[in-house]
Amino acid sequence: MQLRINSLRFLNSIKPLITFGLIVFAVNITAAQEIIEDDKKEDVKPKVQMDTANAVKVDGVAAVVGDYIILDSDIPKNRAQLEASGYNTKDIKDCELMGKLLEDKLYAHHAIQDSIEVSDAEVRQQVDYQLEQFLQQVNGSMERLLEFYNKDDEKSLRDEMLEINKANMLARRMQAKVVEEIEVTPEEVRTFFNNIPKEERPFFGTALKVARIVAKPKVSEEEKQKVIDRLKEFKADVEENGASFRSKVILYGEDPGLKQSGYKYILNRKKPRMVKEFRQVAFSLQEGEISEPFETDFGFHIIHLQKIRGQEYDVSHLLLRPKVSNEAISEAKERLEKVRQRIVSGDISFSDAAREVSDEEETRAEGGQLINPETQDYNFELTKMDTELYTQIQNLEDGEVSLVLSDQERTGDIKFVILTVTDRVDEHEADYARDFLKIKKLALQEKQIKAIEKWQSEKIMDTYIKIGGAYRDCEFSSNWLKK
Repeated sequence: MQLRINSLRFLNSIKPLITFGLIVFAVNITAAQEIIEDDKKEDVKPKVQMDTANAVKVDGVAAVVGDYIILDSDIPKNRAQLEASGYNTKDIKDCELMGKLLEDKLYAHHAIQDSIEVSDAEVRQQVDYQLEQFLQQVNGSMERLLEFYNKDDEKSLRDEMLEINKANMLARRMQAKVVEEIEVTPEEVRTFFNNIPKEERPFFGTALKVARIVAKPKVSEEEKQKVIDRLKEFKADVEENGASFRSKVILYGEDPGLKQSGYKYILNRKKPRMVKEFRQVAFSLQEGEISEPFETDFGFHIIHLQKIRGQEYDVSHLLLRPKVSNEAISEAKERLEKVRQRIVSGDISFSDAAREVSDEEETRAEGGQLINPETQDYNFELTKMDTELYTQIQNLEDGEVSLVLSDQERTGDIKFVILTVTDRVDEHEADYARDFLKIKKLALQEKQIKAIEKWQSEKIMDTYIKIGGAYRDCEFSSNWLKK
């Protein structure tokens, strides 16, 4: 059981690091779709047309998985890039890196076999975003970027990044498909917990329950109408005068993420993205149409529907956010100061005050109680707590109310908060009743790992796989060598 728990921890820690290296940094994709032959008769070989007159020996091929190859250079390249990104790879062996690469290629190969699709538009959007990030690291110099990745031009770099991203997206979706329908029953959770020897049961760190009350500065109706009128003017200028919607977005739009995605978002009816109000308006438009102004938590928008491709919609939008006056900011802070004074003086409880005056809809009905997005309960483990939240409550005694603090919405708008610690659970050995949700998560991970192991075991035997060189001496956790 301890080995199983350790494997869960290893799985959760190493996969993001390795995946990050695969996605972000260049791997030689030129040969990624080439196949090398093997003389083993028992393997199912890929069907390849060989031009024997012009055959050239492919050097540096460490492994083949289905339609994909892994080069000898991929292992040190990924290790170097992980280290350059600040990750300590001292305890990660080459065989472990190779095992993860083999796994990714197996997923990608069978994603294609199972007709799992990744649209080129989706991949290009990811590449656009990554290039923006890369360029920021080299002060916007494409020449330096091309030199770093040893590419002749931007197109060759983009082509390589497109192949990398597409293969990794396929791998992730195939893995998600393997485990998407796996669930655990309460009885399975209980059995999982009871099978852990008492001396091996995990310890959970000190956890707090935190509540808060929020006061948001009010935007005047006059300011809202001013923004709506301006958006209507932009819409009319595009429709009646032939002005460029993209130019309006570049010059006046206030969505910082739109530039990173090439001034276009791809919405899919089956995969929710953006807030509900945005999706509803986008999916109601005809191709080429511009919406009327509408409001979301982020401000006011108009949407231009550029293209419909089946379930995918290419949209751009122009976002304007109404300005909050200094008077409104001062009013919100003073309002919360008075609420805090009522709580401290004992006139009202924190939870009743939250239900009465808090401007945060998500927590108001729960008396201001915050829900941990990771565990979906009220407990925040100290060692895993969001840094900003920890900073706000680190010096609070249980039941103490913080001073009025300034904070930011996800939109960037200012707000004011007061917080209190409503309960504290010290570090303790896992308890079935108290820690049910955490134990359930571990049980689900255990079941998912077993499903993945079963899937891998079956697919490895059904797939052409060749591993060469020193990697044949690796002790892989999966039967990649088909022994």
